[in-house]
Amino acid sequence: MTIVSVSLNKKILDDMERLQRTYGFSGRSEIVRAGIRNLLSEEKKREDLSGMLHALFLAIHDEASDEEVTEMGHVYDKLINTHLHSKINGDRCLEIFLLKGDAREVKEMAKKFQATRNMDNVQLIVM
Repeated sequence: MTIVSVSLNKKILDDMERLQRTYGFSGRSEIVRAGIRNLLSEEKKREDLSGMLHALFLAIHDEASDEEVTEMGHVYDKLINTHLHSKINGDRCLEIFLLKGDAREVKEMAKKFQATRNMDNVQLIVM
């Protein structure tokens, strides 16, 4: 098996230890593998989307990224029916987007947000 080095901050390491205790993972590597498998599974579901669709898009990020999120949102203005921004704790923000549009563009928006370093969590829920 190939070894890959990853840098993680203290909070993520603490969360990983909690997951290990709670779910009985054999170690950190197994948690990382499970996370990657989950991401790949979600990506496969997105790849299969086509046509016009309605979706709920959620993104949690640090407050310092507000401007970047706003700019990305403007790029996809034609998809966004509703956008709610909420401060959830300390310097964390939750963005809720109700989307309607072509699946290709919705997938593109989700990928852009997912690839942004300051996103803690990004979820696309298709209705």
